[in-house]
Amino acid sequence: MVLTYHEDQDIKAFLKENRDQFEKRLLEEAVNVRDKIDEIRQIGNINLMENAHKLVLYVVEGRGQELVAFANQEGEAWERFSLTLSFKLEWVQAIRRTLWAFLHEYDYLKGKEVHIDQFYAQEKEINQRIDQFLNRFFISYSKFKDELIESQRKIMDHLSVPIIPIDAAISVLPLIGSIDSRRSASIVEKVLMEIANKRIQTLIIDLFGVGDMEADVIDKFLKLIDGIEMMGCKAVMTGLHPVVAKKMIDLGVSIGNKAILKGTLQQAIQDYLLK
Repeated sequence: MVLTYHEDQDIKAFLKENRDQFEKRLLEEAVNVRDKIDEIRQIGNINLMENAHKLVLYVVEGRGQELVAFANQEGEAWERFSLTLSFKLEWVQAIRRTLWAFLHEYDYLKGKEVHIDQFYAQEKEINQRIDQFLNRFFISYSKFKDELIESQRKIMDHLSVPIIPIDAAISVLPLIGSIDSRRSASIVEKVLMEIANKRIQTLIIDLFGVGDMEADVIDKFLKLIDGIEMMGCKAVMTGLHPVVAKKMIDLGVSIGNKAILKGTLQQAIQDYLLK
C-alpha cells in the first residue's frame, strides 16, 4: 500500500489525501458487503462509502455528539428499509481495521515513534468511539423497530374493531374472525371510548363472522355489555353462532337480559332505522 504524506500533515488531511486508497483497502476488508453496496444504496439511498468516511472523521476528531447523532440516523435508516444487520456489522468492523492500518502508516510516514503508553491510550479512544457508534446504532435500530411494531399493532387493533356509524345515534360493530383475550381487551377499550366520543346511543354488535369463543372471551363480552349499559348506550347483538350460543348455555350464562338479540344484522338495522 503506497500512501502519500506531506510534512506536518494532520491525520484528517492524510486520510483525505489518500481517500481512494482507503476505499480500496476497505473493500478488500469487507468481503461480503462490497457486492451489496449498490443494492443497499438503491434500497435505502444509503451511500456506504460516504458514510464510512464520515464515521472515520468523527472518530479520529473525537466528535462525540455528531457520532451519536449519526449512529441514531443510521440505525433508523437500516431498520426502516429492513437492511441486513450482519452487513452493517461487517462494514463497521472493516472500517475499524482499515482505519488502524492507515493510522499505522501515518505514524510510520511521519517518522514518529509512538510510545507504548501513547499507543494504548489512542487504541482505547479509537475503539471506544467505534464501539459507541455500534452501540448507539443498535439501540436506535431496536427502538425504531419497536416503535414500528407498536404503530402497526395499533393500526391492526383499529382495523379489528371497525365501528361504523349508521346515523347520528346508531353504530354497528361487525366482528370477523377469531377473538382471543388480547383482541377482546382491545374491543372493550375501543367500544367504550367510541361510545363516549361519538355519543352512540345504540350499538349493534354483529357476531355473524365469529364462529367460536373461548370461555374467558365470552366473560369479557358480558362485561362489555355491562360497560355499554353503564355508558348510557343500548347494546344489540346479532348473528350469534350456534356454537357460541351452546357454550353460553353450558357456562350457564345468558345475555337476554343484558342486550337485545336479533337474528341478523339486516334485521337489526331495519328495525332501528325504522324506529
